[in-house]
Amino acid sequence: MIQSLALAALKTGANVFLTGEPGAGKTYVLNQYIAWLEAAGLSVAVTASTGIAATHIGGMTIHSWSGLGVRDTLSRYDLDQITQKEKLVKRFLRTHVLVIDEISMLDGTILDMVDLILKTARGKSEPFGGVQVVFVGDFFQLPPIARNGAAMRYAFASRAWEAARPLICYLSEQWRHEDEMLAGLLSAIRRAAVEDDHYTLLSEQTAIAHEGIVPTRLYTHNADVDAVNDRELKVLQGYGRTFTMAGKGSKPMVESLMRNCLSPQALVLKEEAMVMCTKNNFETGYVNGTLGRVVGFDPDDGFPVILTADERKITIRPVSWEVVDEGKVLASIMQVPLRLAWAITVHKSQGMSLDAAEVDLSRAFVYGQGYVALSRVRTLAGLKVLGVGPQALMVDPRVVAHDERFRVEAATLEAELSERTEEDLVELQRAFVLRNGGRLPAVGEVLKARGSAARLKKERTEELTRLLAVEGRIVPDIAAARGLTASTIFTHLETLIDERELNKEQVRVVLGHTFDLDAALADYARAAAVHGEAALKPLFLELEEKYDYNVLRVLRALARRAQ
Repeated sequence: MIQSLALAALKTGANVFLTGEPGAGKTYVLNQYIAWLEAAGLSVAVTASTGIAATHIGGMTIHSWSGLGVRDTLSRYDLDQITQKEKLVKRFLRTHVLVIDEISMLDGTILDMVDLILKTARGKSEPFGGVQVVFVGDFFQLPPIARNGAAMRYAFASRAWEAARPLICYLSEQWRHEDEMLAGLLSAIRRAAVEDDHYTLLSEQTAIAHEGIVPTRLYTHNADVDAVNDRELKVLQGYGRTFTMAGKGSKPMVESLMRNCLSPQALVLKEEAMVMCTKNNFETGYVNGTLGRVVGFDPDDGFPVILTADERKITIRPVSWEVVDEGKVLASIMQVPLRLAWAITVHKSQGMSLDAAEVDLSRAFVYGQGYVALSRVRTLAGLKVLGVGPQALMVDPRVVAHDERFRVEAATLEAELSERTEEDLVELQRAFVLRNGGRLPAVGEVLKARGSAARLKKERTEELTRLLAVEGRIVPDIAAARGLTASTIFTHLETLIDERELNKEQVRVVLGHTFDLDAALADYARAAAVHGEAALKPLFLELEEKYDYNVLRVLRALARRAQ
């Protein structure tokens, strides 16, 4: 299913399971929907199954939002205690849409509890008390953790899921993996059809490293990660600089943010340390998973300067992670968004996109670990497998069986949506919005929706650049109109090309009539045939500095798209 159809289904107010392979654009569609809801005047609660996932989306865990906390069971007394708390009841009553991200890691028992709490607090027998629920995730990724010896139960096996009868929006486009062989391998894992040839393929990969950038190692156990990072940092000469996390707001929430933030509370760095960015900052030019090497510290403020794999120097200054409810910041923490990156656990890598990784799956112990680890990289050229245990590439047969059902249901839904007229869909959307006291927003209002700036920073800023580009503006004009640097605009262009939001002819106009794009692409192809496309510096030198790095990044994106 394409993204626009999934978004149309969400806007009808039906319960939805938004799924797809890593890189299919689930987060993009979700963010678009959240902006639409905010513009329509509807209240959306954005939650996640784990603390780490919650920090990524600026929301709460579903346990905290629902009042469950650390409970594994829900007695009548517990239910009364929760539903008599005025603050919680007000939250439940004003919520029109509940989003639960990383649904694969939420036990079905917890989902049943949330369902019962909402029914009781809202006084309605409908699933989740009549709130639209949007489940987001991929059940081939990490499963729930069974606690206190209880048997693990997937969310799709819960009574609440069955009663909610979510529409299945199975996204089919792929925006992360450019490599057909890697995509084929991941598809084989999802079908439980891994063969000897796939193991041979993995054994042949060497994880091409960029100049000075060592591929991150992914391990299944924290002890291995800590040992590698501590050892490598000690080897480096000089004194370490420590950056300490600060927090404000609700003490329990601050503690939860600190505990689940991918950056440590005390970050110790030295020059030449391998690091990874832990948050998206599209304006500055890095994303969650960007690898780099510390090459110095800013002389004015002392914050670390990193050199990325594509030869960009970026000063990484502190940013905030927040817990937001109804547009109000309940708690926040500030830290430099980096962590040591010689190694990281598979669990903490979920949701990242890595340029290169060395993966040790010799001690994989749960379903999904191998799949999550291998799906972090964009191409096989960026992958090396150090070891593969007997369970590493196994997936749960229950997930395989349900995935087949999900695909069938998604295909049926896609056919039904395709047959509906635009007018029919708009009428369904209008009915949903009016029923909840809102109004159908115009397109412009969605872009300007208040409260969505942080969550939609990527989509909004690149969309504005795209709109100016398709108007026929050139890079300097776009930069001046947006108050941004030309380098930032080139970063937007590269992403828009990769995501097929700009085509070659539109790029030709943006670069200006004096720039010969066809000749530049021919030059690039000649240089890439000699040096490959992994690093830009060899191409820059091969072409005798004829094109700067910004232009080379755009040329590389166009070349990838043409393949």
